[in-house]
Amino acid sequence: MAEYAHPEFLVETEWVAQHLDDPSVRIVESNEDALLYDTGHIPGAVRVDWFTTLQHPVRRDFLTKEEFEALCSSLGISNDTTVVFYGDKSNWFAVYAFWLFEYYGHEKRKVMNGGRARWIAENRPLTTEVPSYPPTTYRAKEPDASIRAFRDDVMRHIQERLPLVDVRSPKEYTGELLHMPGYPQEGAQRGGHIPGAVNIPWAQAVNEDGRFKSPEELRQLYQSRGVTPDKEIIAYCRIGERSSHTWFVLKYLLGYPKVRNYDGSWTEWGNLVGAPIEKGEGSQV
Repeated sequence: MAEYAHPEFLVETEWVAQHLDDPSVRIVESNEDALLYDTGHIPGAVRVDWFTTLQHPVRRDFLTKEEFEALCSSLGISNDTTVVFYGDKSNWFAVYAFWLFEYYGHEKRKVMNGGRARWIAENRPLTTEVPSYPPTTYRAKEPDASIRAFRDDVMRHIQERLPLVDVRSPKEYTGELLHMPGYPQEGAQRGGHIPGAVNIPWAQAVNEDGRFKSPEELRQLYQSRGVTPDKEIIAYCRIGERSSHTWFVLKYLLGYPKVRNYDGSWTEWGNLVGAPIEKGEGSQV
């Protein structure tokens, strides 16, 4: 069976179990459900909450470079630390955190295949003890704009007919739902999708146990829809967490060289005055 393009960025639960006491490794849990960490987490794992930790407190943006440095320092993460991310929802926000760590230049990053659910299914140890590590002196790099898309980039993709991948549920894509299923308070003013976007829901990239599908299956999933490695690609969802999952699949599992995540996603586009929107099935998978 073919190997992933960059297998060094993905580890199995057994690898994590073998490195629980490795001082050069920091395990990070990042969940959609902020309460899960307190109910039990991998021993030694620290919590990085996507909303309270990674977001700017006022404007819609990430924490600043200086705030990112302070965060890493407080978690005992140095520039040489290997950071392993895992979480719920097949690693939605774990990969979102991975993406942000790449944005600020942290080099040694890995995702635990299968996430939190896989660890628990294998009856591996959990603890409620919150670890504490000596602070470090962390130095972040300037933001890497090549992995992040803004609305002007999306407009260019529409004009030049470059690939846009809508990873939301089919009903969000068609405009039947203004919000993610089960989250009616988190919708946008308008429903539908960005013109020209193909709908390849993020979950089609994982198996039932939450682990990623094989390289062959993933290649077929995207290339059969015109999402090929020779093109510039932008993935989007509602706020950028589900699309960061697809970004990881395309960039690190399939080796696509030009993939960006549009974290403004539908909560920006669906509320943006004058932005073009399509409704209906369009290029739905």
